[in-house]
Amino acid sequence: MAQVLEFKLPDLGEGLTEAEIVRWLVQVGDVVAVDQPVVEVETAKAMVEVPCPYGGVVTARFGEEGAELPVGAPLLTVAVGEGAEGHRPAAGPGTDGGAARAGEQPGVGERRSEGSGNVLVGYGTSEAPARRRRVRPQGRASGATAGSGTAGSGTAGAGPSGAGVPGRANGRVRVAEPVDGPVPVISPLVRRLARENDLDLRELTGSGPDGLILRADVEYALRAAAAQGGRAAREAGPHPDGTVREQALAATAGAAATGSAGSAVPPGDVRIPLKGVRGAVADKLARSRREIPDATCWVDADATELMRARAAMNAASGPKISLVALLARICTAALARFPELNSTVDTQAREIVRFDHVHLGFAAQTDRGLVVPVVRDAHARDAEALTSEFARLTEAARAGRLTPGELTGGTFTLNNYGVFGVDGSTPIVNHPEAAMLGVGRIVPKPWVHEGELAVRQVVQLSLTFDHRVCDGGTAGGFLRYVADCVEQPAVLLRTL
Repeated sequence: MAQVLEFKLPDLGEGLTEAEIVRWLVQVGDVVAVDQPVVEVETAKAMVEVPCPYGGVVTARFGEEGAELPVGAPLLTVAVGEGAEGHRPAAGPGTDGGAARAGEQPGVGERRSEGSGNVLVGYGTSEAPARRRRVRPQGRASGATAGSGTAGSGTAGAGPSGAGVPGRANGRVRVAEPVDGPVPVISPLVRRLARENDLDLRELTGSGPDGLILRADVEYALRAAAAQGGRAAREAGPHPDGTVREQALAATAGAAATGSAGSAVPPGDVRIPLKGVRGAVADKLARSRREIPDATCWVDADATELMRARAAMNAASGPKISLVALLARICTAALARFPELNSTVDTQAREIVRFDHVHLGFAAQTDRGLVVPVVRDAHARDAEALTSEFARLTEAARAGRLTPGELTGGTFTLNNYGVFGVDGSTPIVNHPEAAMLGVGRIVPKPWVHEGELAVRQVVQLSLTFDHRVCDGGTAGGFLRYVADCVEQPAVLLRTL
C-alpha cells in the first residue's frame, strides 16, 4: 500500500534559515528516484540543487518559483511503495498539490519508508520527517466586522461592512471578507511581510490551493494598493450604504506599506529587494564597516619581471599558470613572514586569533553578484595546483554551483579588481578576516629602470587591513614584500 511522505526544506548549513525557490526540476505526477534533485534553491551563500530522499510519485509541490521558504517548510510530497502510481493526478493544468493537498500527511500508524541515508549539510534522510498538518480556515464570516481579530492596524479594516485590503483574484483587485480562525499562509516569511506592511491577511483571497495565501498574493495587494492610493485619497468617502470605498482602503494599505519601507517610490523608480547573495553581501559589508577600524596603504610595482617569469613557465610543457595563482603564491609567502595579517579578532573574548593555515578567498564577480570562493590550504599548494583550484571555483561560481562550505572559512582575501580595468581601490575587509590585498590592472607606464627611463608593466597594489591586529609598520612590511616579489620573482625562492 502506498504512503505519502513529506519532504521539507533541509538545513543547508552555515546558519542559513531560508532559501528562495529558483527552479522546480520536477512536476506533480513525475516519478522521482532516491536522491534525485527536485528543486534548485538560492540561499544567501550559493545556488543549491536539493535532492529528495524518497523515491516515488510527486503528489504536491509547495511554493512558487521566486518564493522564499524557511528551513523546515514543506517542499513536496511523494507517494512511495506499491500503488504509488495511483497517486498521479489527473492530466491537465493546475495539478500542483492535486493528489496530496498542502500539508496532508499519511495517518498515524502508517509505515515509515527507508530514506537514502545521505546527508545534505546537516539534514539526515535516514528516517521520515515529522508529520505536519496545515491549519485550514474555519470558514468565512459573512457578517463579521473588520475589527474582529485583525492583526494589522485599526485603519486597515475600518468600515462596518468588513471590506478590507485588496487581494488577487483572476488578475483583478478585489476585497475579501475576513475569516475566523487561523489564516492559511504558505510560509512565515509571507506572514512577516504582511505584518511589516500592516496588511491584514484575513482580508486577502489566496490564490494557492484551498485559498492558501502565497507571497505573490501579498505583493500583488501591496502593489495594487500603492497604485490606487492617489485616486483613493481624492475619492474617499462613505457610500450611500455606509461602507468605505475599496480605493480608500487600498490607499490606507499603500500608505502603511510605503511608510514602513521609507518614502514612496516615484513613477519609473524601482525597488530591488536586498536578498539572496546581494543581501548577504550587503549585510557582511555593513558589518565590516561597523566593526573593523580599517586602513589602507598602497604602492606601485614594476610587474615586468613577473610577467616574463609567467611567460617562461607557460612556454614549458605542462599546465598553464595563471597570473592570479602567482599572486596567491606571493600572498601565502608574505603571510608566512607577517602572520599578524592572517588572523581575526574575537570581539567577545577580546583576543586576536592567528591561524596556522591560509584559506585564501578571492573576489569573483558573477551574474548573481559578488562572491568570494575560498581556496583551502593555499599555503600548501604550488602554482599549478592553485591555478587548477582557481579555475574550478571560478567556473562553479559562474554556474551558481558553489557550496556553502566553498564560500566560508577564509582567512585572507585576494581582490584582483584590475580585471575591471581600474588601477586602484580601497576595498572593504571581508569580515571577519583582518586584511585584503588588492591588485589593479597591469599596464605599460613610464618607469625608471636601472637609472634609465623605460616603459615597464606597472601595477598598483593596495592593502586594506584591520588596525586592531597590527600597526602600520607590519602592514607596510607585508605590502613591500609583496611588491618586491612582483618586481623580482626570484625573491620567492627563499621561501620555497
